[in-house]
Amino acid sequence: MIVVTGATGNVGQPLVRALAAAGEKVTAVSRGAAAPDLPTGVRHVRADLGDPKSMEPALDGAEALFLLTSGELLSGGGGYLSGVLDAARAGGVRRVVLLSSQGVGTRRHPPELEETVKRSGLEWTMLQPGGFDSNAFAWAETVRTRRVAAAPFGDVTLPTIDPDDIAEVAAVTLRMSGHGGSTYVLTGPAPVSPRQQVAAIGDALGEPVRFVEQTREEARAQMLGYMPEPVADATLGVLGTPTVEEQRVSPDVERILGRPGRTFAQWAERNVAAFK
Repeated sequence: MIVVTGATGNVGQPLVRALAAAGEKVTAVSRGAAAPDLPTGVRHVRADLGDPKSMEPALDGAEALFLLTSGELLSGGGGYLSGVLDAARAGGVRRVVLLSSQGVGTRRHPPELEETVKRSGLEWTMLQPGGFDSNAFAWAETVRTRRVAAAPFGDVTLPTIDPDDIAEVAAVTLRMSGHGGSTYVLTGPAPVSPRQQVAAIGDALGEPVRFVEQTREEARAQMLGYMPEPVADATLGVLGTPTVEEQRVSPDVERILGRPGRTFAQWAERNVAAFK
């Protein structure tokens, strides 16, 4: 059995579907009382990584664990995760895949979560994605109502990644041997700027969407409404002054999946209904 935490999120949902389609027994874990649209046969358990005791029913009898943590937990260090990993070992888990962040490798985010997993004694794999294509959902309301989208650093390019590609990589590393002790940096196939992303959404809609460039201060104030201050500041650092490494396209998605990652334009076409 494979346990997927964060099972209702942008990565968790497609991961659960991919594992179920491959014939795996899956337990989907989320903090909510119910998980919508789970595939037939997938068990749902309500639990919270911040409360390791609540994870025990989900982990009993499991062989592999996918860990997806929130920005709040990311900024809080890895101490709470030791209890989750203890429960995982007790339940029979042998393999753990952590959805980390490229920011750990570039030293913008703290390394404690990865270090805690590495000390666990379990076979581990680290996934370090850059920015998600799905962050563009933040524009959905203003695009629907006014055909406008606002973001800082309009012409700075980054190789953002489709969450479905992250999910497919995670499914491979959870199911297949040979990935233990590996860290994979996950990016899309080409750098793209916020202005170009908004244009791609307009192309998918068949009508133009106006791009408005925010100041750093405007963007920071908005981010602090849904993420901790250290995470917001680190994110703005990546968006505004990325390193060469953060702008580089990684070969890891193609290496693992045997195909290039999906482009942002493909993501926009597949998710265009959110912007109509």
